[in-house]
Amino acid sequence: MDTSSWDVVVVGAGVAGLAAARLLQDAGRRVVVLEARGRVGGRVHTDRSEGRVTDLGASWIHGVDGSAVAAAADAFGLPTVEFTVGGYQVDGRPIAYHAPDGRRMSDDEAARFAADVHTVDRTLAEVVAASGPSDSYRDVVERAVTAQGWDADRSARVLEHLEHRSEEQYGVAADELAAHGLDDDTIEGDEVVFPHGYDELPARLAEGLDVRLGHAVSVVTRSSDAVTVATDHGLFSAGAAVVTVPVGVLQAGVIRFEPPLPDPHRRALGALRMNAFEKVVLRFPQRFWDDDVYAVRQLGPAGAWWHSWYDLTRMDGEPTLLTFAAGPAAHAIRGWSAERVRDSVLGQLRRLYGDRVDDPTSVLVTAWQDDPWARGSYAHMLPGSTTADHDDLAEPIDGVLHLAGEATWTDDPATVAAAMYSGHRAAERVLGRAVPVERLWA
Repeated sequence: MDTSSWDVVVVGAGVAGLAAARLLQDAGRRVVVLEARGRVGGRVHTDRSEGRVTDLGASWIHGVDGSAVAAAADAFGLPTVEFTVGGYQVDGRPIAYHAPDGRRMSDDEAARFAADVHTVDRTLAEVVAASGPSDSYRDVVERAVTAQGWDADRSARVLEHLEHRSEEQYGVAADELAAHGLDDDTIEGDEVVFPHGYDELPARLAEGLDVRLGHAVSVVTRSSDAVTVATDHGLFSAGAAVVTVPVGVLQAGVIRFEPPLPDPHRRALGALRMNAFEKVVLRFPQRFWDDDVYAVRQLGPAGAWWHSWYDLTRMDGEPTLLTFAAGPAAHAIRGWSAERVRDSVLGQLRRLYGDRVDDPTSVLVTAWQDDPWARGSYAHMLPGSTTADHDDLAEPIDGVLHLAGEATWTDDPATVAAAMYSGHRAAERVLGRAVPVERLWA
């Protein structure tokens, strides 16, 4: 194999790697992309079995205003459907709330509950700002709720909601998330989903690139002016490398760096952790839940695992609910069969809707925790971390090695947008000059 023909080797054909490679090639660099999987997209992955379209990884563009991902999707002509539920919001869209005993709450009851959550949210930013470096999200939430002086039941409902927010936003229990771990939880504009599948985006980004599928990287060796990447298909050498694999893969030592990553990068990597966050998508022969709702929510202890279902029927007209096994629930069901997960979810739905709930015609359960090339869905900040850890992980190494991916972007990590922006930044650093992100779709 001729190993001397590349200017840049990109490791990983997710959105970060494809964005970097596309911009570098557009700028005239000779680029090869090495991908261990048999497909592009990474954690953007769409299942099309039985003629259905189901996004197993990323689903949403979380806020289209000013989003490069939204601009790219529009430029590529990818259809989207508005579906705004962001930030585990408590209201703002029609949500069918059920009380701890399972009955449907009245509009007035739901509004009072939502007002309580908003009251705590208004004070939470100050509590977070005053928190200690090792405080968790649970610590600050408990302080903010306790300060209201409410009775035990009223407090418990708001605490549950905020803990579920931690789980649904970052796939981690509130005591494992940094106090400021949701600081970036802001959404500008509508949210949208992809009725034809989110994987159309990485497929378009990959067009015209030299992507080598089935190339698992084992060693990245750097010198002062070059990088050599060892794979199970031989060596690839270049003047620079952009490594975009997930935090879980970096931490597992699947790729060895010679010499090792610098101390600041290893420290930043140690401040992050991959989450446990799985999707459960159930399709039904007929709709049994309320019309014109975005979500169904269960309050109280019975909703510890299955508490929120999102109505995806608008995607293709087939009655479909999406729920998440997040944080503790995802750990608990790890290794369960799809049938066992289905029965667990149906038990809760039948508690709310009785014998109106038919057996589903289709059930899909993801297993990102067990994916060797992901080892989780996305990264979160541990107690003791700082927002600077994301940026520290992306600092160029010896002028020839760059790390990119959603976990290296500070403003909105854990999103496809973060992956795209990090790939753009890496390309600019390799080139040593600014490049408009719009070149990705121009």
